[in-house]
Amino acid sequence: MHQSPFVPSGDWQSLPLETQQQPPKALIPWLCYSDSLTAALKRQSGGDFYVQVLHQGWQSPHPEECRALGLRDGSRALIREVLLHGCGQPWVYARSVLPERSLQGKSRNLRSLDSRPLGELLFCEPGIRRGEITLNLLERSPACQCVELGDNASTAWGRRSVFWLRDKPLLVAEAFLPLFQPTGAPYLQELAKPTLTEDSP
Repeated sequence: MHQSPFVPSGDWQSLPLETQQQPPKALIPWLCYSDSLTAALKRQSGGDFYVQVLHQGWQSPHPEECRALGLRDGSRALIREVLLHGCGQPWVYARSVLPERSLQGKSRNLRSLDSRPLGELLFCEPGIRRGEITLNLLERSPACQCVELGDNASTAWGRRSVFWLRDKPLLVAEAFLPLFQPTGAPYLQELAKPTLTEDSP
């Protein structure tokens, strides 16, 4: 069975975290960013961005993932794990849990994403709702030797939230890898764009 490269080291929490270990200040705006992370990473990379699929297949989610989704233990879900690369470096590891009952009807297209980013498709869907973003310090799993991660860092800060698509839940978790060194906050990049006025050429 496929082994994920990261596992939670404690409970998922919202800010402020009730732990001694805190995320780097430069990373906090990215961890809390509620709009499309894919779009923000594309801007950060200047368009030098691509998705690498590590694994996609039907499995039983972890018990804590089942609790977050309101599923019975042992339920079947499509598990998708990818790396989001920017500027030629692995920046973000993402794990998505898509319950079988959430992939019916108009949502069946999510069964065959290939290298298309899930987040980009979700934010194009009308009526998509996102639940609370929670954070965790993730640990590297010794059972997974994933050379694509690009380094041997033992931990990575992660976030996750439940999305509601057509009133059915999907769980998306993302871990920011050490090679991701942002030059600014995602929303500050958007605000920095020049605005056109009636007098602009």
